[in-house]
Amino acid sequence: MWRRTYLFLLLVRIFFAFSPSYLHPDENFQGPEVFAGRIYPYPSHATWEFTSAHPIRSVFPLWLVYSLPMRLIRWYYNETGKGSPPPELVYYALRGGMLMLSFVLEDWAIYELVSSPLSSPRNRRKAVVLVASSYVTWTYQTHTFSNSLETLLVAWGLVLIQRIVDKSLGLLLMYSAIVGGSPWCIQSNHLPCFPPPTWPTVASALHPEASINLPRSLPSVGSNPVLHRPLSVLCIILFGFFFALTAVLTDTAFYRPSISIWKALRAPMIITPLNNLLYNSNPANLATHGLHPRYQHFLANLPQLLGPAYLVIIWSLWLEPLRRLKNRRAISAISGAMILSIFPHQEPRFLIPCVPLLLTCVRRSRPFFVAWIIFNAALGFLMGVYHQGGVIPTQLNIPAIVSTSISKQADGPTAASRMEEATATVFWWKTYSPPLWLLGDNSSPAVEIITRDLMGIPGAEMARELEITLPGCQAHHPAMVGDSSSNRSFVFLVAPQSAMFLDRFTRPSLSQAPPSVSVDFELQKLWTYTKHFNLDDLDFDEDGIFATLRRVIGRRGLNVWSVKRLGCN
Repeated sequence: MWRRTYLFLLLVRIFFAFSPSYLHPDENFQGPEVFAGRIYPYPSHATWEFTSAHPIRSVFPLWLVYSLPMRLIRWYYNETGKGSPPPELVYYALRGGMLMLSFVLEDWAIYELVSSPLSSPRNRRKAVVLVASSYVTWTYQTHTFSNSLETLLVAWGLVLIQRIVDKSLGLLLMYSAIVGGSPWCIQSNHLPCFPPPTWPTVASALHPEASINLPRSLPSVGSNPVLHRPLSVLCIILFGFFFALTAVLTDTAFYRPSISIWKALRAPMIITPLNNLLYNSNPANLATHGLHPRYQHFLANLPQLLGPAYLVIIWSLWLEPLRRLKNRRAISAISGAMILSIFPHQEPRFLIPCVPLLLTCVRRSRPFFVAWIIFNAALGFLMGVYHQGGVIPTQLNIPAIVSTSISKQADGPTAASRMEEATATVFWWKTYSPPLWLLGDNSSPAVEIITRDLMGIPGAEMARELEITLPGCQAHHPAMVGDSSSNRSFVFLVAPQSAMFLDRFTRPSLSQAPPSVSVDFELQKLWTYTKHFNLDDLDFDEDGIFATLRRVIGRRGLNVWSVKRLGCN
């Protein structure tokens, strides 16, 4: 029975891995977007973390997970003479890679972590199935988040620590080398990638049973020696230093492309984790990203990630606090969440590494399973399918939508030649920032596409931006004034259908606009992607609960509009 259940959950994971939901801009702008513009002739936008004078993101782990697959795909296309690969192929190849990492490494690690003399194979299988049935595993773990990679690091860091205590000298040194290098591979959002602390380090420091002990001859606490196995610690230190140096040199060469990785040894080095720690230690910096109360992780984020499992864990801690706090997985997750709670900027994805660890500590019952299935089915479809689900498909289709629209508006025998001189400005409003690299090869575009992200500015300001950018009628038809060399300009708007502010600019509502509103342009719908929810558009205070839900759910979808000045044919 458990094999059939696990196979079904694997199919569910595959379904959500290739569903183009968009959980957070960082899954693109702190990963694929960083390398796409360097590897392919794609447009890209480097965020401030990578362009400031003191960059705070290490590219060392990103190179392994994102850049390497991208370069392999480019090599294949170059060898076969096919030019540049389509961006959707690269996008889904990276999603497939994250799926494989989750399926192989996460499930394997969970199975080993639950293994103990007191744990039966049945309990281990139940733990693996429970983790595999979490919507966090279906969605966050299959997206290109650094937090998803950190989850694998945490789990395998604890696995290797567990192996070091039990294995022979040869395996001991190998595992110690991996543990020494693993903290340098993933940089958390607030805890620097190197030097430690990291989640496994926190677990080792706070829980003696999970730590690597040094010589038995040194003082001990109770019946557990505090220190033994000096070779393992020496190996961890040496390999930790080696990987730290490699990461620093890689970052220095990346942020200073004029020098090679060897010349970086003599140049002033860029230590991104130090910059990260200094930046996040300043509350003024974190205020620009949003400040949260210190209890946000424990009272809001963890319940959002764990659902009914959170209540079971709290109840277990209340009934058996000593037994639960002896569990190395529980203490690792709780201590890591406590450290992250020090920083006032707190998002649910920061706690992804603790989810599988806590789920292995859950006592399962039939009522729990009913609530668990309902919770994960609802959150799975919300976050895995509908959450900003139209951004990726729309951006992938923007070049075709824009080209088709412009070709239909073109007139005269020289229209095709003027297509090469056309400029399309695409505004995005009330959505997550669109990844520019998904527009594809822009080395010889038929139409130059300029993307402008308006984020969630008020509707009146959005309309003002459109009106300022919108050309006059003659700019659409240069042949009318005898100027065949004029650059034709077009404006498009991408916005959720739930934005009722736009209704006044569409027919037949155009003639019913309030007198106080100046309407100088109209919107013509070109394309719609229906599987799109804009949760940032929820406004329960102003519209009420039911009216808001009717608007956001009943008018779900993401539209592409052509913006035309009134009076232009």
